[in-house]
Formats: sequence, C-alpha cells, structure tokens
Amino acid sequence: MCTMVLSLLLTGCGEKKSDEPASGGDAAKVSDSTEKDKDAEEDKEEDNKEQETMAKADLMISMVTDTGGINDQSFNQSAWAGLEMAQSELGIEVGFLESTQESDYAPNLENLYDQGNDLMWGIGYLMGDTVLEAAKTNPDKKYATIDFFYSDADPETAPPENLLGVTFREQEPSFLVGYIAGKMTKTNNVGFVGGMDFDVIWRFENGFKAGVKTANPDCEIQIQYANDFGDTAKGKAIANQMYQKDADIIFHAAGYTGTGVIESAVENGKYVIGVDVDQKAILGKDEIITSAMKRVDQAIFNVAKDLKDGKWEGGSNITYGLAEGGVGIAPSSSDAVPADILEEVAQLEKDIIAGKIIVPGTQEEYEAQFPE
Repeated sequence: MCTMVLSLLLTGCGEKKSDEPASGGDAAKVSDSTEKDKDAEEDKEEDNKEQETMAKADLMISMVTDTGGINDQSFNQSAWAGLEMAQSELGIEVGFLESTQESDYAPNLENLYDQGNDLMWGIGYLMGDTVLEAAKTNPDKKYATIDFFYSDADPETAPPENLLGVTFREQEPSFLVGYIAGKMTKTNNVGFVGGMDFDVIWRFENGFKAGVKTANPDCEIQIQYANDFGDTAKGKAIANQMYQKDADIIFHAAGYTGTGVIESAVENGKYVIGVDVDQKAILGKDEIITSAMKRVDQAIFNVAKDLKDGKWEGGSNITYGLAEGGVGIAPSSSDAVPADILEEVAQLEKDIIAGKIIVPGTQEEYEAQFPE
C-alpha cells in the first residue's frame, strides 16, 4: 500500500499541469477511482491479517487437571501457565477441564477430543493409564501426560506414537531444599508431607531426606502422607501434629493439600517449604523459605512449540532435571535463606549436574547411601 501511494504521488508531481481545469465529472471519477483502490487495498490487508491469525491458531491444545483443580498453586496451575504461554507466544488455542474426582478423567478427555483438540494433556500421575487408553482409542489425535513414565517393557503399557510422557527428577530440587532445611532447623527436627503415596512423591521424599542428612546427619525427619491432593484440612492437621512434635520446617509435596500445610506454618509461626512453583511469590507468605520447583509450565510450552514446528516426539518419554533446567529452587529463596547456605546449594547443584552427586529417588537408593 505504501508503494502504491508513493507511485501516485510521483505521477502527480511529474505530470504537466493542464491549462484548463478538469471538469467536475472527471475529477469525481479520479477521486472515486482512488478511493476504490484504497478500499480494495485495505480490504486485502484485513484479509491477510485474518489469514495470519487463523494460521497462528490452527493448533488447539487443552488439558485435564488432576483433582487439585486449576488454582492449586502447584502443578495444575503451573501446567495451565505453560498453555497460556503457548497461547501468547505461539498463537495456539488453549483450554482446560477440571476434575473433581478420578472418575472425571475419562469423560473430560473425551470432551476435549469432541471439541477437536489436536493435543490433549493429562496432568498428574493418576491420569497415566486413562490417557494411555484414550490415545489407543483415538490414534488420530495426540496425547501427553505430566508425571507418568510409559514403559516399553510390556506392549500393553508401551506408549503409542500419538502419546508422550513427561517426567521430572523431583529428587534433585528436593535434595537442595532438604539441605536448606537441614542447615536452617533450630530444633533438629523437620517434616515431609506427601500427597498420594506413589513413585513421583517418593522421589520428592527421598531427595529431601538425602539433602537433610547431607547437611545435618543427626536431624530427625517426620514423614506422613495425606493420600489426597485436594484436602487442605487434612494437610493442615498433619502439619499441626508435626509442628507440635518439634518440627520447625516442613516440606510438602501434596498439591492443593499442601495449602493446608502452609496455613499451619503461618498460624504456628514456623517455616514451610513449597513445591512445584515459587509458592512464596504466589502466596506472599514469609513462612515459605524456599520451594522445590518443577517447571511443568516450561515443559508444556516446549512440547507445544515442538508440535507447532513439526517435531512431535510421540511414543517416548522426556525427563527433565537440573541439567535440562526443568527443576530447581525458587528465586525467592534469597529472601529467607542465608547467603552462605545458598552458595553451598549452588555448588551442590553443580555437583549433581556433573554427576558427582547421585540423588536417591527410591527408598532402596536412599538406604544404600544413608544406612541407619
């Protein structure tokens, strides 16, 4: 359009001025023709903009939450943040459906399929089997999970080409926050509150215990599972008991249940360690001294970008740890954790990445490194 306007201006300047004025009718015709050209050019530009917008949004990705819901201040919320980032930066259409109970998983996935989604996420370990069945039933669409590893040892559990599993080495950031807890405890007593009792949370537990014992071999560690990711009252009750039994720092890996643990810390004037996201930054509570972050948001964004770029890695699993930048401690840690401890933590992180420290993820691995 700029080129056309410039051309018209140059032509007007170069023409010899007529001695006789143009008739009103001729002038009107020229004006009308120019206006039509401008309108046509503007319409063309609008069409191009619409086509660009449609091209950007030609991919639709949605997620089904675990029972903690979209505002759990934990991994569901982080997952949704990843999709929002994909919408903002990649122009992808996104959405979510919340689950209030495990029986919601399958119908929610079916609803997303009916909506025409290109990729459907199941957030959380408990959705792993349901997502696998959906992927087998609908090979024309793509599926992915957070926190479920699909083993190819058995054809029944092997991921088909339209399914991707994304997992994390949760033991690594847990080791770092455990080290902080072991260094900062005044009572020589800390606690761990788990959500559901399965291998993802075991990695949090064992990494935390290893970090505590590395920093403070004589520190006592209380451990209890809520067996629920969405019960804040239960999380609060467990934490209250731990604080009453001399724990002065508790690490929770319990999803929305962990909100109750944080409430207990605030009411008891004790310390707490958050999980999955920088919970101090979200909740603004000074009692949260650090968080073991799991970058679910970045993982989901990465998969969305790969899919948009034609780099789908289905039929496999992707694992994120410290080396991949997928886990770490919260940026807000410097608000409460002494600088000298953070320097030690930074060195430990380097040692883990270099393979000098192997953080245990199972009870057997933990006991081998820290025998009673």
